[in-house]
Amino acid sequence: MLKFTKMHGLGNDYIYVNTDLYPIQDPEGFSIKWSKPHTGIGSDGLIMISRSDVADFRMRIFNADGTEAMMCGNGSRCVGKYVYDKKLTDKTQISLETLSGIKYITLIPDADGEIHKATVDMGKALLSNVMQVDTPTGDLSGTPLVACGRKYTATYVCMGNPHAVIFVDDISKVDVAAAGSKIEFDPVFPERTNVEFVQVLADGTLRMRVWERGSGITQACGTGACATAVAAFLTGRAGSSSKVLMDGGQLDITYRQADGTVLMTGPAETAFEGELQD
Repeated sequence: MLKFTKMHGLGNDYIYVNTDLYPIQDPEGFSIKWSKPHTGIGSDGLIMISRSDVADFRMRIFNADGTEAMMCGNGSRCVGKYVYDKKLTDKTQISLETLSGIKYITLIPDADGEIHKATVDMGKALLSNVMQVDTPTGDLSGTPLVACGRKYTATYVCMGNPHAVIFVDDISKVDVAAAGSKIEFDPVFPERTNVEFVQVLADGTLRMRVWERGSGITQACGTGACATAVAAFLTGRAGSSSKVLMDGGQLDITYRQADGTVLMTGPAETAFEGELQD
């Protein structure tokens, strides 16, 4: 028997398991099987939580296709809520080990002392990486991306995982599934990439839709929202603080240009608890 918790940040939903209590021997296979919406639990993937030797807790993330992700912004907020709600800690300042380094979560209690919101220090945004972008400079300057017969200009931002941020005039006219799935596997991305399509609305809000590497279209992407805010700042479309509106709702992002770090604030919610017998 294995106990799990289904949680989401703005609809970006994962299966959360305390693997100190319920070890998972095959997380890739588990995520593929149980992420399926009709025959499984239904989710964007699996997040495993355990104690850490270098931080308060450790998070491992597996996408719905079984691939392991380096970081998940929405997932990290939910991990903070999970360990607090389960009384694994009484701290509201939590350090979290991830494949992209240690992240720091600040839980924000509401008037009743419950946690439904958190801020995550996502670390530094990297603007070039030859391991993730196969160009001489490790970025996308001067490298158009072609999908569905159209050329797109993208800004590369790494939040531990790669993102190609594409600004468009009208996001409603973009076939996110067709274009996103094509760009994810573009040869310029040796590790594949996440793809964000973004429209700047009249009030300055960044309206974003995302094709996540390994999961497809999701309701929200925390690292994608961070990458979007950074790209908007770099291209003169926004200031250092942005509201990023996704299908599942809004995140507030602050980009500290002085040191390159990014702060992300948004909700974290529990959907339900469950047990698996096999």
